[in-house]
Amino acid sequence: MRLSTENSASSTLRQRPIAVDLFAGAGGMTLGFEQAGFDVLAAVEIDPIHCATHEFNFPFCTVLCQSVEHTTGTEIRLRSKIGDREIDAVICGSPCQGFSLMGKRVFDDPRNSLVFHFHRLVLELQPKFFVMENVRGITVGEHKQILQTLIAEFKAIGYQVEENYKILNAAKYGVPQARERLFLLGARQDVKLPKYPQPITQPAQPHKSGCQNSDLPVCPTVWQAIGDLPEAEHYLELLNRDWVIGEYAKPSDYAAILRGISTLADDYSYPRQFDARILSSSLRTKHSQPTIERFAATIPGEREPISRFHKLHPAGVCNTLRAGTDKYKGSFTSPRPIHPFTPRCITVREAARLHSYPDWFRFHVTKWHGFRQVGNSVPPLLAKVVAAEIIRNLNILPVKPSISYELGAEKLLQLNITQAAQYFHSET
Repeated sequence: MRLSTENSASSTLRQRPIAVDLFAGAGGMTLGFEQAGFDVLAAVEIDPIHCATHEFNFPFCTVLCQSVEHTTGTEIRLRSKIGDREIDAVICGSPCQGFSLMGKRVFDDPRNSLVFHFHRLVLELQPKFFVMENVRGITVGEHKQILQTLIAEFKAIGYQVEENYKILNAAKYGVPQARERLFLLGARQDVKLPKYPQPITQPAQPHKSGCQNSDLPVCPTVWQAIGDLPEAEHYLELLNRDWVIGEYAKPSDYAAILRGISTLADDYSYPRQFDARILSSSLRTKHSQPTIERFAATIPGEREPISRFHKLHPAGVCNTLRAGTDKYKGSFTSPRPIHPFTPRCITVREAARLHSYPDWFRFHVTKWHGFRQVGNSVPPLLAKVVAAEIIRNLNILPVKPSISYELGAEKLLQLNITQAAQYFHSET
């Protein structure tokens, strides 16, 4: 976890705007803002497994492994490299289960109150901008009252808020997944409110022939996202571990970027040092023979009738990847999509590709934690386009880093929740 050029690091950090990520998870929002040109110097996350994964992938970011309820702005400044510097953005992907339309929506779910701790920390940190991401369920029914109250509270402390908030679909921003999320944008009175990003792609629609609905290019398809990956079923090693040196096929333009073969002109993230031959986060699932036969018989784009798992269409986009519940709610695993050609559920790496994570980004070695980390997170490319609008309002020209980072110690990805909690407790 060392910079390759220590002296140039400090000068580069001063040139880049600063962000703090609350409810950071494994780091989807952190990565998207980094790709847009931010230095995310502090992240707050209560789940020790997520904290360990975040520290592995972002060795330059200080992780506060604790609840936002017990975190102060002063603590964030003192424990990170921020100190007394002005913060440009506070970003937040607060817990969404209490608002979700997918399950039981409980108005008094205690997780719903956490958005007001986000409000408190914005007041304490006084950033120029804030961004809150959540499920669209917070915009309807009883939960809309929470959102409206939150907006009123932000205005009361002197922040402008875009009251015509928008639901953004990741498939309209280059992500091969139909995923709709609310983004709430705010700004201090001395800066201009950022605009919402304009769509740059349209979702692929495999069942519609001929022209699409607009002049926008079609977003990457499922197969363009995962088709070059080595087939996990061909490697016995992946029954017992989550990585192998594999044989990759020719990548699409999208896959080439995630593999690090090519780079987007507007990607301002720090390069990571990693072995591109390694297929990681790909522990295999042992399916029964009847399950394999049912998966094989399912038509791509349809649901398998017994499991209700969705079988991915190679020429379409992925359905919304979901996380399931945490250990406090019974550890329910959300249905994982079925691979479009091989009769099995997709791997964590394939899910990560469908979420726009680059291949250097690693997840916890277990499938349950890995899928939870992907499904809980903001797709980096979606976070990036939102962050780019803030960069534009800051009147900053983003800079390409002149340094690269080593990733963290692999043991961070292997810790169980007790070990991870002990690791972070021993650091504080």
